[in-house]
Amino acid sequence: MELAVDAKAVEPRGESCSLLTINGGSSSVRFALYENAEPLRRLLDGKVDRVGLSGTNLTFKDSTGQSQDSRTIDPADHSSAVAFLLDWLETQQAFASVKAVGHRVVHGMRHSEPERVTLYLLDELYRITPYDLDHLPLEIKLIEAFRQRHPTLPQVACFDTAFHRTMPRVASLLPIPRRYEAAGVRRYGFHGLSYEFLMEELARLGDPAATEGRVILAHLGNGASLAAVRDGKSIDTSMGFTPTAGLVMSSRSGDLDPGLVSYLARSEQMSATQFQEMVNHASGLLGVSAISSDLRDLLARESDDVRAAEAVALFCYQAKKWIGSFAAALGGLDTLVFAGGIGENAALIRQRICDGLGFLGIELDQERNAKNAPLISPDAGGVKVRVIRTDEELMIARSATRVLDLGSIREN
Repeated sequence: MELAVDAKAVEPRGESCSLLTINGGSSSVRFALYENAEPLRRLLDGKVDRVGLSGTNLTFKDSTGQSQDSRTIDPADHSSAVAFLLDWLETQQAFASVKAVGHRVVHGMRHSEPERVTLYLLDELYRITPYDLDHLPLEIKLIEAFRQRHPTLPQVACFDTAFHRTMPRVASLLPIPRRYEAAGVRRYGFHGLSYEFLMEELARLGDPAATEGRVILAHLGNGASLAAVRDGKSIDTSMGFTPTAGLVMSSRSGDLDPGLVSYLARSEQMSATQFQEMVNHASGLLGVSAISSDLRDLLARESDDVRAAEAVALFCYQAKKWIGSFAAALGGLDTLVFAGGIGENAALIRQRICDGLGFLGIELDQERNAKNAPLISPDAGGVKVRVIRTDEELMIARSATRVLDLGSIREN
C-alpha cells in the first residue's frame, strides 16, 4: 500500500525552506516537518512506534490535523524501521525543501546547548552510549542514516540534559566515591526539551514566575519527571544519572534502594543486564499492577482490582512527595505546570496529586480541571496551576533554526 498525503497540505509556501525534526525513543521515532516561516508552521507529523516489537506501525497526519494513513512495517527491527521511515519521507513532496534535520538526543552529558552534528560529536555520542543504552543507540542510528543518504544536509543535536546544566553542584552530586564524578557519574536530569518549551510558554502567557519566580514543572507521561525552576533556571529535577530515576513511571521503577541489586543477585542470580531490563521495562505501573503500563487501563480497573488501585495510588503519592520536596528546595511556589500525556489529559490524577497540598497554596477549580483548562486553579489562588500541552518537536525545530541561522535564509 502506498502512503500518500494531500500535497497542498504539506507543501511549503513560496520559496520557503523546511526543516525536519526527529525524536527517537527506545521503541518509537516521532517526526515532524516544519516550514521555516515566522512562526514555524508544521506541515506534517507522525511516528513509527513499537520499534523492535511486533506490529511496528508508521502513522502520520498533515497540517490539517487529520489522520491520513498507517502501515505495518515488517521486519520491525531498528535498522529496517529507520530505513523505511527515510524511504517514506523521501517520497513526500515537502522533503525536497528540507534544509536541516534536528534530533532529540536524550543524553548530552556536559553539553549545555544544541550543537551541529560533526564527526567529533558523533564519536563522542558513541563513547557515551553506555550511559543511556535505551536511547542513544537508536538516536545515533538515525543521525548516521541521514548522514549516509544526505551527507550535505546539516543536522543538529538537541540534548535533553542541557536544560538542567544550571543545577547547583549540590543537586548534581551523587553520594558515592568522588573518583566516579571524573568519569561523568552524576545527576543529569532529562525531559529538558519539554521543560524548555514549557518555560517559553509560561513567558508567552505573561506569567511573571517564568523569569522571576518559583516554578515546578511536572512532565507526566510514559516517562515522568518533575523539575524545580527558579528565575527561569533549573535548580533540581527528579531524574538523575539515567531516566530510570525519580518518579514511578509506566514501566520504569523510579528511585529504588540500591541494596536491591545485591539482594536479587544473591536470591535469584539476577545479572546486571537482567536488573536493568526489569527496572526499565517491567516495573513502575506495569510491575505494581501486573496488568498494564497505561494509566488509563488502571483507572478503568481500580474499583475492582486492588493491584490497579495501588499502582495509581503510588504514582500520585510519589508525584505529591516530589512537589513537596521541590517546594522546599525553592523556598515556596508560585506556579505549578502539568504537561505530558497524563499531565495534560488526566484530570483525576491531577486532582489526586494536588489533594492535601493546600498548605503550599495549591488549590484546584474542579470545573476547570475537569475541562483540562489552561488554568485549573481559582483566579485568586495562591499558586497558579496550569495545564500546558508540551511540544518537544517544535522546541527541536526552534533550536535547529537558531543553531544553523536559518532565520537568515528566511529573511533573504
